Amino acid sequence: MNAIDYFFENTSRLDKLFLAGKEEITYKNLYKESLKLASWIRKEIGTGNNIIILSVNNLFMLKTYLAVIKSENVCIPLDPRIEQDNFDYIAKLTEPSMILLTEDIMKRLPLGDYRCILPSDIADIEEYKESDLNYETDSEECAEIIFTSGSTGEPKGVMISHKNLIANTSSIVEYLQLTADDRMLVVLPFYYCYGLSLLHTHLRVGGSIVFNNSFIFLGRVIQDLIDYECTGFAGIPSHFQILLRKSDTFKETSFPHLKYVTQAGGKLASIFMDEFREAHPEIRFTVMYGQTEATARLSWLPPELLDERRGSMGKGIPGVELRVVNEKGEKIKPGEIGEVVAKGDNVMMGYFHDEEGTKKALRNGWLYTGDLGTVDEDGYIYLTARSKEIIKVRGKRVSPKEIEAVILEIPGIIDCTISSIDDEIEGEKLKATVVIRKDYKNSLTGEVIQQHCSQHLALFKIPQVFDLKDELTITATGKKIKKMHAPK
Repeated sequence: MNAIDYFFENTSRLDKLFLAGKEEITYKNLYKESLKLASWIRKEIGTGNNIIILSVNNLFMLKTYLAVIKSENVCIPLDPRIEQDNFDYIAKLTEPSMILLTEDIMKRLPLGDYRCILPSDIADIEEYKESDLNYETDSEECAEIIFTSGSTGEPKGVMISHKNLIANTSSIVEYLQLTADDRMLVVLPFYYCYGLSLLHTHLRVGGSIVFNNSFIFLGRVIQDLIDYECTGFAGIPSHFQILLRKSDTFKETSFPHLKYVTQAGGKLASIFMDEFREAHPEIRFTVMYGQTEATARLSWLPPELLDERRGSMGKGIPGVELRVVNEKGEKIKPGEIGEVVAKGDNVMMGYFHDEEGTKKALRNGWLYTGDLGTVDEDGYIYLTARSKEIIKVRGKRVSPKEIEAVILEIPGIIDCTISSIDDEIEGEKLKATVVIRKDYKNSLTGEVIQQHCSQHLALFKIPQVFDLKDELTITATGKKIKKMHAPK
């Protein structure tokens, strides 16, 4: 089954708005426009080709994304702000037959001899015939390739099948209990699997979405939640840190329609969850965990268990089996540390043109996530760190997340990142890069933070170097990640 047919299975004839806000379109018209474009793509280049999309979240992005997958070609959504060398690397690797993009990107990014299609080029394409789209898609076929830098910074193309998309969408709809009454404010871009999962799930249930591409303007985000009567908000740790600590406005504002928020894309310190629930006890706060390699989602922790299972990422979502295993692949005992592995129909096909990477990640039917964790007596999983994030100081293993969580307990601190720097005497020192709210700038010094750490951490875990900032620099996905560098 084609994933697009699954998404629209019960909604293709609805006159209801799917996209609301500055741009609007109904289910019925979105379905029609997507099929028309899918038919045109098949006539132009056939099937089984790679097609890149470069656009911010907008109606053009929405239509082209759905059309490419429906046409039985492979969709490759990329960051519209991608650097030239990264684009060149990905384009050389994937050899796209077509690039769908907006005019502003066309002006900025030299695209050589690639076939580029602008919104104006497809504005007047002819109507499609039902017979043009009368085909059955093999659900095992690749639907899209999502590029991720992972923990190494090297771009990897994660191949996601139609089956993967259908399985993960079905699971998320089930555990979040989404309905046609749900409306999501989307601040996450569609070249990111978490953002795409919002599109897929709301299409499936007959809900609606609103785009906000400017999270940096907090007032606009808050106003959109109210004006468009959004029932849901999805963010990664930095989104919640900014909402809660950048100012007091979010905490003091009432959101009469907001029923729930979801958090994934990294571990959010428990102190922020506490602050959120204290400010808005009526809003359900759902912690989730996932990877691009798992289409989007692997586990969730129901809101009612946040206190009882403090710090846990929960258990596997419907249809997903999670384990924590040792180096021999055996299940660990509660309290031991191992690697989180997963099995389910949402697990990727593999990495594009990377046989070695695929063999390392997919072993005996299991996805090896690279995340280290432990379990409790009831099987709830607690992440400790990425295997590549562990820092050795004076021969001892240190998890940056543990130190960051302690520093983030201090009021007025928006964010903290722990890293290691070279030291002639000790080999490595711990450095804390701390983002401080502007009105706390004079009272929060490195000495004050270090004193707080000394009350909660062993001596070797206390940072010795502090870099204090007043602005949090994040990517369009909201993540604090290094730039994706193309291999030389």
